[in-house]
Amino acid sequence: MSIALRHGLDPGHRAEAARLYWQAFGSKLGRVMGPEPRALRFIARVIEQSHAISALDESGELIGVIGFRTPRGSFVGGSWGDLVAIYGRAGALWRAACLHLLAHELAPKVMMIDGIAVRPDRRGTGVGEALIESLVAEARDRGYDSLCLDVIDENLRARALYQRLGFEVTGRRSSTLTRIVFDFRSVQVMRRRL
Repeated sequence: MSIALRHGLDPGHRAEAARLYWQAFGSKLGRVMGPEPRALRFIARVIEQSHAISALDESGELIGVIGFRTPRGSFVGGSWGDLVAIYGRAGALWRAACLHLLAHELAPKVMMIDGIAVRPDRRGTGVGEALIESLVAEARDRGYDSLCLDVIDENLRARALYQRLGFEVTGRRSSTLTRIVFDFRSVQVMRRRL
């Protein structure tokens, strides 16, 4: 089984990328971004194709995607207008407040992983590692001096992968509100120097 890595995301893969992202993060984002059909529409709408690296199988099917955030934008962001278009004004208001709990400033020379998602049948086959290493190369090429990510404390498998790939825990963020809204206690901030 070979994989091809592509910078960016083909427009024809937007819906599948949204599904993969939701499979990876829906259990945490569901209370805020749900119901699922609306969440998928929102994610597909706001995906910034230039802030991604795609993994494709031999037939050109999307099997994984890694998004990134820079001071110029993020893979899954969106605006107030995007929230209103999908959830209505009232729904957008409380969702924006909740999503703000996840926001934090990004240092100028730091690129951040803005989600990595691999198709369930391809997990554990090296797709995630290949996507991360490709993003490391992309970050270096763009002049960033480190790549960072947030991983929830409970996600031991992901944290082990990141540590194996040279990421170190540099901090921790926790909030009672985040625990209530998103159902996780805290995130570990991890960084890999480039």
